[in-house]
Amino acid sequence: MSSSGEWQCVRRGKAAARRGKAARSEKPTTSEPAEPPEPPDRQRDTRRITEAVNDLRDEDFWLEWRDVLCGRLAESAGHSCTDKTVREDEYLLDCVCYGLGNFSSCVSARYQLAMLLLLFDALQIPVGQCSMYDPVFTVSEREILRELGFTVLTENEEGKRAVCRPTLFYLMHCGKALYNNLLWRNWSPHILPKVIVIGNSFLGIQERMLQRELERDYSFLSDIVNVCEETSLPCSQRFVDVFNDTALIRFPPDKLHKLPELIWANPSEPRYQHCQDLEIIQRENRS
Repeated sequence: MSSSGEWQCVRRGKAAARRGKAARSEKPTTSEPAEPPEPPDRQRDTRRITEAVNDLRDEDFWLEWRDVLCGRLAESAGHSCTDKTVREDEYLLDCVCYGLGNFSSCVSARYQLAMLLLLFDALQIPVGQCSMYDPVFTVSEREILRELGFTVLTENEEGKRAVCRPTLFYLMHCGKALYNNLLWRNWSPHILPKVIVIGNSFLGIQERMLQRELERDYSFLSDIVNVCEETSLPCSQRFVDVFNDTALIRFPPDKLHKLPELIWANPSEPRYQHCQDLEIIQRENRS
């Protein structure tokens, strides 16, 4: 953040790099088609990200996000947002972002990236502790993310990321299979409390699906939806298509232990044999 209070994108130098889904006049909406394709221009796209960050900071709902997340996520990270004595190597909250989209051409994706950067600033999470992946990222977008300090993954994990310490998953408007895969990979009453999700409301997913289809196709979502802790995250009317139906989702140990012990035994990897519209891009050359 600059001395004037406006956020600025700080690019890493080449040595640092080796170590390691807008402008204010645009109206963000996921219901409109993406902007017309433009030639790659990293300087322009980085400037638009900066403008989106500063635009969001002027929104009242950002203050609500900040207050909720500073309280809840700082509990998992082990310190408060106002603790200025924490070194980067002491911060215990990792971050993974899947399915962001083409932020160079899609205004909604750009604002979702801007919100993530605002959260890092407020929560004192080093950008380098966040891994990013979307199979639709362009070469230019991957380079911009690296310049901003993100770790850009090269393999499509399909959401099957195992955690060993508290990890924030930023999954804005992602497919149900991505959430289901993440739950499967960490399906343990001892591991799931380390998983924190900012993404689609699980209760909203349940309300929009037939229960028998949810149980058949997304069994881990179906099993967990009534014992997870959801906190709705608000948005203004202007950003309703960017942040609608977004929630902070956690898995408190005391609630997980209410589930039958047998539910945790030998979880089978999801196959989605009956899903015609899976909503995620799967790895190529699957066996």
